[in-house]
Amino acid sequence: MAAAVETVEWPLMRRYEGAAQGRGVAADGWRVCLAHSFEELRQPYGAGDVPLRDVLRHVGLALRYFRWWVKKTCIEKKTAFIDLLCAVPLQQIYGCPLGGIGGGTITRGWRGEFCRWQLNPGLYHYGTVIANQFTVCLRCKGQTIYQQVLSMERPSSLQGWNWGYCGHYAFYHALYPRAWLVYELPGQQVVLTCRQVSPVIPHDYKDSSLPVGVFIWEVENRRDEDVEVSIMFSLQNGMGTKEDGSGGHWNEPFTFQKDGERVAGVLLHHCPAVNPFTLAISAREKAGTGVTHVTAFNPTGLGREVWQDLLQDGRLDSPAGKSRPTEKGEVTAAAVCASCRVPAHGHKTLEMALAWDMPCVHFGSKEKLHVRRYTRFFGSKGDAAPTLSHYALTHYEEWERKIEAWQNPILENSQLPAWYKSALFNELYFMTDGGTIWVEVPPDCCAEDLQGPAGAGLSHLLPVLREYGRFAYLEGQEYRMYNTYDVHFYASFALIMLWPKLQISLQYDIAVTVVNEDVQPRQYLMGGQTAQVKMKNVVPHDIGDPGDEPWQRVNAYLMHDTADWKDLNLKFVLQVYRDYYLTHDSLYLQDMWPVCQAVMESELKFDTDNDGLIENGGFADQTYDAWVVHGASAYCGGLWLAAVCMMCKMAEVLGDTEIRQKYLGILNKGKEAFERMLWNGKYYNYDSSGSDTSSSIMSDQCAGQWFLGACGLDQGEFEVFPKSHILSALRTIFEKNVLSFAGGTMGAVNGMRPDGVPDTSSVQSNEVWVGVVYSLAATMIQEGMVEEGFRTAEGCYRTVWERLGMAFQTPEAYREKKVYRSLAYMRPLSIWSMQLALERRAGQAPAPAQLPQSYTHP
Repeated sequence: MAAAVETVEWPLMRRYEGAAQGRGVAADGWRVCLAHSFEELRQPYGAGDVPLRDVLRHVGLALRYFRWWVKKTCIEKKTAFIDLLCAVPLQQIYGCPLGGIGGGTITRGWRGEFCRWQLNPGLYHYGTVIANQFTVCLRCKGQTIYQQVLSMERPSSLQGWNWGYCGHYAFYHALYPRAWLVYELPGQQVVLTCRQVSPVIPHDYKDSSLPVGVFIWEVENRRDEDVEVSIMFSLQNGMGTKEDGSGGHWNEPFTFQKDGERVAGVLLHHCPAVNPFTLAISAREKAGTGVTHVTAFNPTGLGREVWQDLLQDGRLDSPAGKSRPTEKGEVTAAAVCASCRVPAHGHKTLEMALAWDMPCVHFGSKEKLHVRRYTRFFGSKGDAAPTLSHYALTHYEEWERKIEAWQNPILENSQLPAWYKSALFNELYFMTDGGTIWVEVPPDCCAEDLQGPAGAGLSHLLPVLREYGRFAYLEGQEYRMYNTYDVHFYASFALIMLWPKLQISLQYDIAVTVVNEDVQPRQYLMGGQTAQVKMKNVVPHDIGDPGDEPWQRVNAYLMHDTADWKDLNLKFVLQVYRDYYLTHDSLYLQDMWPVCQAVMESELKFDTDNDGLIENGGFADQTYDAWVVHGASAYCGGLWLAAVCMMCKMAEVLGDTEIRQKYLGILNKGKEAFERMLWNGKYYNYDSSGSDTSSSIMSDQCAGQWFLGACGLDQGEFEVFPKSHILSALRTIFEKNVLSFAGGTMGAVNGMRPDGVPDTSSVQSNEVWVGVVYSLAATMIQEGMVEEGFRTAEGCYRTVWERLGMAFQTPEAYREKKVYRSLAYMRPLSIWSMQLALERRAGQAPAPAQLPQSYTHP
């Protein structure tokens, strides 16, 4: 492993040491989740002084949710988009997920187990499949001297195998999309390093879509004699669910040769009625390396026949032909073994791969068949697993060269702290493991099919989606809504910096929903009112539930009617200009300009007093959906002014003088109102209501400035907020929300009272939101507060990845006292805005290479 690599590292024996605090974290997680969506009864009421109307509203909402939950889960047998009654339990076991973008993922834990499965889009199975293991066999002078499953488990099945590897002799390192497991085989003078690689490569729209992972086993022989080393990879047919025993599944050996390179392994065909798939385990055959296999064995039995087969000669029997289909209640597995001779004090490499081919998928409604992105290159017939395996084993070295070329400039920068390097890359796990789906547009699709009757102005919609497909990822593994837009606003920096065409594609999908409307009525749980699912010229909250039909039916979120949310439209405008600024894609800007005008015109109705500044409505009407805002607010008001500024800039770029003058007038009025109503001499008040909590210090009050700075619109004629005020606000946030909270060790709390006590007026005001903290740190860096920015963000990294043991499941929120909410969340991808801020300060070009103006397929 390269010395420059800064990684997440755990000795395997330290199972929960340093993470033990997190074990009690879920204790009141149900209450926190419930309060998040039910707008917890707020202070400043004293105990026993809560108005009866608020009690009744709270109880009524709980009853409405419970009735809805019973209908959804017990009657319709579907998964709730937010399941407040059955939260996912915290398991401190996860490591780097395997697989590229949008083809599903299989997560391998830091102890080497295969423990989180997301093959059906947006749906997860959290369970370790005990048969999925690597086993080592060492032989000297024709005798087996050591054979061990490389796992600390001591399971009730496969007891004929040698389990219980001692964790003192193994270490895990992770730097996404790679991971390393190092085994110092006790008493054997042999060291094994398993390097795990997935094809997640910036600006690569082919290999980054592939559902594969490669395991490169480096064998170091420190003995004075040669040793024969065999690595056996065993895998169960399925994901460890009840479906594994549904019957009709079967395995078969395969070989695939191309360009002089030969790969051999076993295909495990899994044949449910919906979304069938094939798993493939394989190894690369080359000079000095032999590959053998077992086609089928019973993973619920003792497993002695497989163990003895390997023990006898370090090889497997390699029977020919297919296995019979399984009977109902029967489970099957297979194994592949790669073997080589390693000279005394020498090194050898064994290369193995795991691939899965689920080319065509249905979402929960089963209305439409979707074809995954990788099928463009490997076909959609369900027979691609051998080709995928061969491609992975013969291209992983090229992938690693590209990954290192991308990562090394950051890893070798001595000015950057080690924790930041780890966080920057490891938080990218959510790009693949966020329920991510990336599908092709049907070849016979026409523009009208995609854009509806009102979307004719999106002239490049069809070319973009035909070339780059449709992309969606969940708000969180527990909050199952695709492309939740108020949250994507933060996470989008990872997309626009690393896969900009996916961001462009996502924006086109949002634009389509903006210009169309859905007149289907629906009752919302908050307040029980009935309203249209989606209003015209209003940005949707999300593009749908994986349990339903995303893109077809949007706004799965039914806690509130989001048509009156104040931030969604603004976040669309801000992203449009940011995307243009970083890509120079003028065709995109031209297409989005009428949509930006439409959503801003719709937003203008929220300026009820015509002072150039929008007002919040006295209910939870923005991304802080349990933290009520009255009147003008620092968060939404700041986003509004930033969006108005960007409208002026886009109008200037496009030569639209009339629109530019219109929004310049609004901007000048709005700036004066914002300062007059919210600036208190040190920071911007939470809102202008004059309530007991309106003077709270919100950590996210500079969100508008954050986006302006990221786009170079923070000075000169585009100085929307006075620099002195921004710096004063950021210093106040650092002093109060960061240093005065948890000893400055947990990041920035969302809300802090001026006296240094957290704002407890809502369930969200005294939470830390990891993604917001990263964006706050980026804002500090943009404004020259580099040390403070790193100190602020470090608190989140140390809390999540070290103290709470939440590696590769970063939550949306946590509190000071061992409470978290919503594991594995989208928003922390905002850490890439920190990197953009650092690159701008270093004078590097903030944009990727200019993208071509043509979208035609090469």
